[in-house]
Amino acid sequence: MKKLGLTLLTALVGGLIAVGGYKLFESKQEQKMSFEERQQLHYANNPVPEVVSSTGNPDFTQAAAMVAPAVVHITTTYPGRSGSRGYGGGSPMDLFEEFFGMPRQQQPQRSQPPAQATGSGVIISEDGYIVTNNHVVVDANKIEVQLTNKRVVEAKIIGRDPNTDLALIKINEKGLPFVRFGNSDEVRIGEWVLAVGYPLGLESTVTAGIVSATGRSTGIIARELQQRQYQQRGGGYPQSDEEPMVNTAVESFIQTDAVINKGNSGGPLVNASGELIGINSNIMTPTGTYAGYGFAVPVNLVKKIADDFIKFGRVKRGLIGITFRELSPAAAKELEINDVNGLYVIDVVDGGAAKEAGLKEGDIITKLDGRLIASSSDLQERIYRLRPGDKVKLTYKREGKERDVTVTLKEDTSSAEKADEADSEAKRSATEIYNKLGAGFVPADNAKKKELGISSGVVVTQVHQGGLFDYFNVQRGLVITHINGQAVNSADDVESALANSERGIIHVVGVPQRGSRVELRIPIEY
Repeated sequence: MKKLGLTLLTALVGGLIAVGGYKLFESKQEQKMSFEERQQLHYANNPVPEVVSSTGNPDFTQAAAMVAPAVVHITTTYPGRSGSRGYGGGSPMDLFEEFFGMPRQQQPQRSQPPAQATGSGVIISEDGYIVTNNHVVVDANKIEVQLTNKRVVEAKIIGRDPNTDLALIKINEKGLPFVRFGNSDEVRIGEWVLAVGYPLGLESTVTAGIVSATGRSTGIIARELQQRQYQQRGGGYPQSDEEPMVNTAVESFIQTDAVINKGNSGGPLVNASGELIGINSNIMTPTGTYAGYGFAVPVNLVKKIADDFIKFGRVKRGLIGITFRELSPAAAKELEINDVNGLYVIDVVDGGAAKEAGLKEGDIITKLDGRLIASSSDLQERIYRLRPGDKVKLTYKREGKERDVTVTLKEDTSSAEKADEADSEAKRSATEIYNKLGAGFVPADNAKKKELGISSGVVVTQVHQGGLFDYFNVQRGLVITHINGQAVNSADDVESALANSERGIIHVVGVPQRGSRVELRIPIEY
């Protein structure tokens, strides 16, 4: 009996060790997965019944019930501003003001008290990652998220992409409900959709409509980027010898007539099965409230950008290396050509991917990977989903003959994301300080640690204009090993270490190269 008992005990302990080891392995593997792969794993282990609408009138009750618990209310706090900042009498987000509802600064020459604004967001993973709009969180020095159970928690910015008006933020919570990803390539004009959010100061609200168009461009992101470039030049338009203002906006919206208003910004657009197909971004309106047209960023673009922030700390953008003009009957007449569809190549960038592939000025691009290119927004959105090194097949016309060429995308080395300077209160939580750093981080890999001879570290992947790191000239690529005496290996470690800031000073230790070390003492107020 003793031997039998010992055998059973040994088997039990061995089983527990095996299960524990498997769970640890499973956790590490999950961290390497994309958000979509993590969701697929979750639903493989937790199947849900297919949502089918009733016969006759559409039934959205199941879809709404699936989505609403994962839609959050976001409140942002902005520092007081004065006219000396060069805002020209208003908020730098004036172009989004009518949709988002951010208060206008009526007296630019006087310092203003902190202002607040609200928006929406959608949880995409059970460990607290939330997608929203860039214009919801840009310039904010405090971000609070209210969950459907009324609990309010602080969020930190993981990454922002002004080119698509998307942002990824995170709260330190586990076991959260999240919205299942759909496929925006399968969205069809005329299908039913739901918009969920917190409009006009109301609680969670669901509205229904149909998809009225895809691949739409409103110009609102392009105008906002141009306004920021204008402000960064000190308010002056470029002179003849200056670099021209560059349009890097990517607009290929899903258009819907589901009612969207101020506060819906950043919330989900879902199909009748409760799957996320877009992030509500803006409306077209002469009054500032709903007038029939809302626009959402396609979810296939959202997936890529969210994954980029986790894997690389910033958006990896691949470029073809051309400038082009969308053809129309009027454009064809002006160019003296017969084609009225496609993209007419105006210029091919020296050293770019298109140049190396043999494309020339005057070529007309008609297809990407075998799919017709209906508009410039269609091409931009599909290319933005890819990364440097990815290959695409372009079909183009030259001298009336259609040809195919494979193009290997090159990396965009331009500065894709800049933020304006922002002040804040003297005392902050660790999350507020993290956001004020104006930086992005990814864990240093083992090869980098070995190269530098360190055992811990995060790589600075983004430095936003106006943040603390920008002000104190912390460079992208620096490996930070310790903050406030605490070893850091992830963005969460950075935030945790910031809580130990004493006397308003952040002590940063970095290693630029093996055998060297830099120490910075950065005041939270400057």
